[in-house]
Amino acid sequence: MSRAVLQVFEEYQKSRVTFVQTVADLATRPANIDALQNAGVMALLRPLLLDSVASIQQSAALALGRLANYSDELAESVVQHEILPQLVYSLSQQNRFYKKAAAFVLRAVSKHSPQLAQAVVDSGALDALVACLEEFDPSVKESAAWALGYIARHTKELANTVVDAGAVPLLVLCFQEPELSLKRISASALSDICKHSPELAQVVVDAGAVSLLAKDISHNDAQLKRQVCSCLSQIAKHSVDLAEVVVEAEIFPRILHCLKDVDEFVRKNASTCIREIARHTPDLAKLIVNAGGVAAMVDYITEARGNNRLPGIMTLGYIAAFSETLALAVVVSKGIPPLKDALINEPEDHLKAASAWSLGQIGRHSPDHARALAEADVLRRLLAVYLHQDSSEDLQTKAKRALKCVIQKCTTLPALEPLLEAPPNILKYVVQQFAKVLPNDLNARRQFVQSGGLQKIQEVNAEVGSKLHDYVQEINTLYPPEIVQYYSPNYADTLLKKMDEFNPTG
Repeated sequence: MSRAVLQVFEEYQKSRVTFVQTVADLATRPANIDALQNAGVMALLRPLLLDSVASIQQSAALALGRLANYSDELAESVVQHEILPQLVYSLSQQNRFYKKAAAFVLRAVSKHSPQLAQAVVDSGALDALVACLEEFDPSVKESAAWALGYIARHTKELANTVVDAGAVPLLVLCFQEPELSLKRISASALSDICKHSPELAQVVVDAGAVSLLAKDISHNDAQLKRQVCSCLSQIAKHSVDLAEVVVEAEIFPRILHCLKDVDEFVRKNASTCIREIARHTPDLAKLIVNAGGVAAMVDYITEARGNNRLPGIMTLGYIAAFSETLALAVVVSKGIPPLKDALINEPEDHLKAASAWSLGQIGRHSPDHARALAEADVLRRLLAVYLHQDSSEDLQTKAKRALKCVIQKCTTLPALEPLLEAPPNILKYVVQQFAKVLPNDLNARRQFVQSGGLQKIQEVNAEVGSKLHDYVQEINTLYPPEIVQYYSPNYADTLLKKMDEFNPTG
């Protein structure tokens, strides 16, 4: 009789195992998700989390994690079915396999939105997850670190709750473990914490993370280098002091080697880190220049395409903005051609706008800087972008500002002549430069006539009393009236009229 009773239980257990494993397997394919949801899978999986058989608990948690990972609607369903408190309770009680699966569910729920991440926090998950960071098994630590990172990434407030739970020192310890995947996830979680505010970044710095992260800039693993560069840039972006902490960890020149890495995300994250350092002070920008950073960044922008170019483009602009000397370093390192190339060939307006801004920062310092842009035919290209009907408002604004500040420094008149056909709001700056330079240069005055510049000036329809009109008059006074008259648009009509009025017999 006892054998018959036992068989019933064995079959029931076998059915539960088959059910939960099949659901976990079905949940890996997006096509099955709706059918599982409609069949009421959540309510059926929930009691199995407390099953007497450990493998059933783990498979139930795994299935729930896969479902919650699929969409925010299903993650919401996990919350509504009050599954989170059960998971949190089991996290502190069960074996390492279950802990991994439970942390996976918490991560899958947290990833979708701040509200769902808050629900995970409200369920008391943080203390349990932080405790998992002290587990012996590296895969449990990894799952917990991943979940904590997903909670922290949404908002400053959520990141603060993770910090208050004591996660940071333990994440820094996890980063020092030999397992690569644990190092990657720990660096990623630290990055998710410190991106929100200087205070949070300072917590990560105070835990001694920066020198440890900096050591792994030269690591062989590309995914680890991605996370390391990302975390350092999230620290450096907040303030001068934090940027200096990153620099003092001796990341230069090693981080420049990352700009040549085979992995495109390592290259992008390294250039982002350099940008975040460059933008703070002239001293930090100078340090990058002295380390050979400008030449390395120019090579990077020349080779990169699309959004990957953006941090490099911005870096050159930030460095050039600080002083004539630093801008000259960008010019000497052949920084203008790749910026011009991005201005012309990148399809995205925000990349063109960044290039226009950086070119303006290079050219605005002195006539020599402006000449470098003029000789590279940048002014005409900026004008074309400004006039293009499909250009965004931001791109037009940045192109106009760049044109204005470079034109006002430019004394290379032949380079300005193509701009004499610009609209009045740009033209006034161009004509103003001619009015400034021509009085002091006889050769330039002669050349201005020969090239057709004087004729173009006469064709300008300037309102009387406007600055443009005044500048045109200033230029006209530099030439004999006959020459000015000769090049004025109605000169032929005037001659014909005189001929009509001329009476040879009179």
